[in-house]
Formats: sequence, structure tokens, C-alpha cells
Amino acid sequence: MNLPLRRLIFNIPKCSPFFPRRHVAHFTFFKDQPDASLGPTKEMNLCQTIQNSLDITLGNDNTAIVFGEDVAFGGVFRCTTELRSKYGADRVFNTPLCEQGIIGFGIGAAVAGATAIAEIQFADYIFPAYDQIVNEAAKYRYRSQNLFNCGKLTIRAPWGAVGHGALYHSQSPEAQFMHTPGIKVVIPRSAIEAKGLLISCIKDDNPCIFFEPKILYRSAKEDVPIKEYTIPLSKAQIIQEGSDVTLVSWGTQVHVLREVAQMAAKENISCELIDLRTIVPWDVDTICQSVSKTGRLLISHEAPITGGVGAEIAATVAKECFLNLEAPVERVCGYDIHPIPHVFEPFYFPSKWRCLEAIKRMMNF
Repeated sequence: MNLPLRRLIFNIPKCSPFFPRRHVAHFTFFKDQPDASLGPTKEMNLCQTIQNSLDITLGNDNTAIVFGEDVAFGGVFRCTTELRSKYGADRVFNTPLCEQGIIGFGIGAAVAGATAIAEIQFADYIFPAYDQIVNEAAKYRYRSQNLFNCGKLTIRAPWGAVGHGALYHSQSPEAQFMHTPGIKVVIPRSAIEAKGLLISCIKDDNPCIFFEPKILYRSAKEDVPIKEYTIPLSKAQIIQEGSDVTLVSWGTQVHVLREVAQMAAKENISCELIDLRTIVPWDVDTICQSVSKTGRLLISHEAPITGGVGAEIAATVAKECFLNLEAPVERVCGYDIHPIPHVFEPFYFPSKWRCLEAIKRMMNF
């Protein structure tokens, strides 16, 4: 049979091995190992871990409420499934499509004594609530001279690139809140981390913003301890020890840097990898101690480079570790364009190749 190639291709099923599978993720997920002391585990992805953390909180704390757009139906990403049927419509409920109103209500509920867990459907849409977060939640305790506070407010929001989110479903706005004393900002890298950090945020006596890397909702699957546990806030984790370069990131980008560290090792470059975990207030001591040892620092994040969290870290390290630095601090971040241009998303990411090139620049300085 002598069919033209064009007709032959059109007749081949799309599931055929003739077509290589397209891998849209810009990273490889690295599983964490659970702490054996925490007992039995269950395989869960990050989305299921969030649901499990909220389930535990609602079960243990009768004042806890969960609210936001569509949370009663399980939420857009299904992070609140079955909670309404289990705990009732007065504790898990939908709100109008009004982010400012969601956070304003959460502040009032927390002041009145509730453990308020608000969901903003996408981090990109947190900006209508910016005034409530920055001018009300963050300042409530201070301006009332500690007579009142809304420390039991936790704000959850899906965060970061997802592979096809374009302008309004891909942003990483953590730096927007770094300039505001009175709130904490946390971003996990995995399901195990998400559970411990989210429960810590809920229990913390300060308003917290918990950004959830939505690209990890399904892909971050690992064995998560079933029981309740916490991970300390404002404490970075050294994932891998090294001697030549310190690599710092948070959320999804940690997995990019894990692969970068492996690539660098093949060229006899030893990398120390640190997950910042808490963005505000961040762990200055762990970062500076590492840089004092390695003499080099690379910071990488998805958000645009100018005014990003990496700039604050770089400035602090330049001051505290000046005499220990062997090369200028490198930042490999998103470009200063509207994040993220849809079809050009692969070119926007701070890729492993860009990070590796920055490491080589430092080593050759």
C-alpha cells in the first residue's frame, strides 16, 4: 500500500507510540520521605492533603469555618470536597464573588473568636482584597494596642504557573505582601510539606497567607502521615548539603533546582539546596550560614525578577556575608513581562538550563 505520508499520519491513532508523549511540565517532581515518628501514612496528592488538613482542623476545632467561592461544592480544584456534608453548611459555605468581602468577613470572624480559613479561588484575584489584608488584617493587633486581633485568619490561594493558565491564572504575587509587617506568607513544595505548614498557619496567632502551587495539586503525590503534625514557620529546610553553591527557592521551583543540583554534580559542582518555605518572615540565619560556607548564592523564583523576593534575599546576603562571597549573587527568575504569556510560557520559566548557566558564571567568576 503506497499511501502518501500525510495521509498515513492522519490515519494513525493519536495514542499510537508513533507520536511521542508531550511532557508539558517544566520540572520533575521529587518525592519527600515522611518522618517515621509520625506513624502510618497514606498516599495523597497535594490537593488531597489540603482537604485532609482542613478535615482535621474542622474536626478538632469547633470554631473553625471554611469559606470562599464554590468551596461548598468542593472548590475549583476539589480541595474542599465532602467537608460541607460532614460538618454542615454553617461551617463550610460559599461566598459571593467578592474577594474584598471574603477577607473582610474573615477578619471579622477571626476577631470574634473563630478560626477563619478563607479561600481566594486564584492568587491572581487576591488583589481586590489587598486593602483588607494589608491595611486591616496586618495592622489590626497593632492599631488596637493588642486589645483585638485577627490572628486566627488563614487565607488559602492556588498560586503559580500551571502550564496553560496565561495572564490571570498563573501569577506568583508573594512579593506583593513581603513589604507588610503583621502577616506571614508560606509556600510549600510537596504534599507532606503542605499538610504540616498549613496546619501551622491555621494554629499560628498571626494572619497567614498560604499559597498552594496548583501545578502540584495532582502531580505531587507521596506518602503523607495520617495524623496531625506541624512544621515550624519561618524555618527554611536544607534539602541537600553542598560546599560550592547555595541554591534557594520555594514551591514548584524547588524541584527545578533539585534537578539543577544533579546536573551541576555531573560537572563536579557541589550544591546546597534550601527550601525557604516561609517567605515572610524568612529564615535569614539558615541562608546566611549556608552562603558563608559556600561563598556563592543563586535564588530562583517564578515571579518577575524586579522587586521580587530574591532581591530582598540578595540584599541581605550581600550585607551579612560580604566578606564570604566568592562571586556576585545570581537571581534566575521570571522576566519583567506580564506573567505568564500563554503560548510563550515555556520561555518565561526560570528553567534548569538558565539556572545551570548562572551556577557556571559564579564558579568561573
